[in-house]
Amino acid sequence: MDSFEVNKILGAVLFTCLVLLALNITAGALFTPEPPKKPGYEIAVQEEPAGAPAAAPAAEEPIEQALANADPKRGQQTAKVCQTCHTFEKGGPNKIGPNLWGVVGRKKGSEAGFAYSDALKSKAGEWTVDDLNKFLTNPRTYAPGTKMSFAGLQRVNQRADAIAYLNTLSDSPRPLPTAAAPSAQAQPPAGGQ
Repeated sequence: MDSFEVNKILGAVLFTCLVLLALNITAGALFTPEPPKKPGYEIAVQEEPAGAPAAAPAAEEPIEQALANADPKRGQQTAKVCQTCHTFEKGGPNKIGPNLWGVVGRKKGSEAGFAYSDALKSKAGEWTVDDLNKFLTNPRTYAPGTKMSFAGLQRVNQRADAIAYLNTLSDSPRPLPTAAAPSAQAQPPAGGQ
């Protein structure tokens, strides 16, 4: 290749670089972005009047009342979401979570061979229906720092069904609590007084 060919190639490369540089400078002058005055996006929130009382959340049915209508078969269906991390059979292995056989009434953080988080190790007592209800509602609220990543069951009837099912997973299922009967009205005395 002679020097004339080399000059043409180098000239073409240099010309291309100059054109790209000129286009970059021109585009920068035409399309100068302006930084926002306040970083981020503003989220519009409707504010309540200052004198208006905050609306109270709807009262949830007590777990004892929900247990009166609980169905372990529905609970077994609900508990299918747990099968990814837990086993349910007697003597079954621990997975990401502990085996749930006999969990109702079992001491918290006591399943042999499972490394519980400090949050659950610090919880004292046995797994009662009330504790299971709170845990199944939102595990991270019940035991902040728990390793369990489950979001929870928001409907009380689903939790009641799941607890009724978990209670059947035992050699001796415990009696489930029932709602207290309303107190009887006082009877008038027998003499009309």
